[in-house]
Amino acid sequence: MDHADLVQHLRTEYAALRAAAVAAGPDAPVPTCPGWTVHDLVDHLGRTHSWALRALHTPVDAEWPKPDDRPADFDELLDWWDKKFTELADALAYTTSNTPAWTFTGPKTFAFWSRRQAHETAIHRLDAEHARHGADVPSLLFDVEFAADGVDEFLTRMLVRAAQRKPVERAGRLLFHAADAGRAWEVRLTPGEPPQVGPITGAATDEDATVAGTADALYRAVWGRPSGAITSGDRSLLDGLPRL
Repeated sequence: MDHADLVQHLRTEYAALRAAAVAAGPDAPVPTCPGWTVHDLVDHLGRTHSWALRALHTPVDAEWPKPDDRPADFDELLDWWDKKFTELADALAYTTSNTPAWTFTGPKTFAFWSRRQAHETAIHRLDAEHARHGADVPSLLFDVEFAADGVDEFLTRMLVRAAQRKPVERAGRLLFHAADAGRAWEVRLTPGEPPQVGPITGAATDEDATVAGTADALYRAVWGRPSGAITSGDRSLLDGLPRL
């Protein structure tokens, strides 16, 4: 997906996340983030969006940017978050995708941040929807292209980073099929080594796991959220994926 489309998705997912969070209320538990309330979720997103904004204005070779302090009161936090998010989205929207910026992995450009923040916000939008509706969250929230891009970002970029913090413990091969997007991925797992991601190279075996469904369902599954994706074979390979 291109930079402009991702920025638009970022705005859309932010609006939906905020609406769900306000409707659920600050003290509502977030079942997909055990131990969190909606207040915790909003604080996390405020921290993340303001930190990403700071990263956009940090030299590419600088140290890790420090996060901003946030208001403790929920209503004040919402107002502060609105301002920081607007600054972030506008900075991304009105700057070319190849503009240099500090990043923690991947290309050191604004394009990294439009993609990362769009998907960070979308996945946490799911969390807010579950806080509001429990298990009754619609199975199709994300359009096909965006969801497939989110699967790709997780498997090709964020999974490797997660494995640096929590090394792979199981050996095997995971196959992901998003039929509506016409896309598929193969993830090869070796204990203690970075996951290897690429095109599918052969038929599945009993030692493998296959995860199939809509791009939306796979998007939720790779990020460990409730999903309608169908997993066959050794499900522990999916459940054991390192996640941030």
